[in-house]
Amino acid sequence: MGSAPAEADFEAFYAASSRRLLGHVYAMTGDLAEAEDALQEAYARAWQRWGRVAAYEDPEGWVRTVAYRITISAWRRTTSRLLAHRRGARPEEVPGASPDRLALIAALRAIPADQRRVIVLHHLVGLSVAEIRAETGVPEGTVKSRLARGRRALAEHLSEYADESQEAVTNV
Repeated sequence: MGSAPAEADFEAFYAASSRRLLGHVYAMTGDLAEAEDALQEAYARAWQRWGRVAAYEDPEGWVRTVAYRITISAWRRTTSRLLAHRRGARPEEVPGASPDRLALIAALRAIPADQRRVIVLHHLVGLSVAEIRAETGVPEGTVKSRLARGRRALAEHLSEYADESQEAVTNV
């Protein structure tokens, strides 16, 4: 690549989108370090293809999708290692994150990845069902179904009475 205008264009894109995309990918993965690594790799790939990526209707969506796919690939390769690590790990502290934000991330970690992804894309990123369909490649009906199931699953984990209701069900 190497041309100064293209480099400046990419740098402006990165500066305008990197913080926002890190929030999106972190919400989808629930792991800040994993989100940072995946996003760094996605931006490197975008830079390598910047002539094409810059011409896309939604370069930010392209980077977000690539970062998400990188995390999925990493999960598949290291599932048992991550599970063992998370069993003994304390919740990570994120500088400047509110208790509500941390509770949301913890709740998102507790729901299936396909539901988590559409919840983040719809509620945190602000994409419509049609835009989520385009980004994920699944039918709109599936997106709607995952949103509905994801909302129900999140409600169970976000309710201030969730622990009490689980105890009540267990003690009956």
